[in-house]
Amino acid sequence: MIKNEKLKFIEGTFLYEEAKEVLFNIFSAKINFHQMKNFSSQERFGKDDEIATRRIPALKNEIVKLEKILADARTKKKKLIISSEINISLSDD
Repeated sequence: MIKNEKLKFIEGTFLYEEAKEVLFNIFSAKINFHQMKNFSSQERFGKDDEIATRRIPALKNEIVKLEKILADARTKKKKLIISSEINISLSDD
């Protein structure tokens, strides 16, 4: 049984527009996931999903940071080197 698995998610050098598209799509998908999870909790149980209500603003804060990084790259006419890894572990919880 594998205890921890690492998956390469993003690996490469991107132009401003490419990086913007890829990263905003990822953050948007995660925000949408948590919004739908929260909506489902509200409909089914009449209350917010605690994890979703914490993650949505946290992800939006990360987008603000991302916008600054992208703006800097665009201003300086630089490419962005992006690498991302997903770590998966099994839990008994």
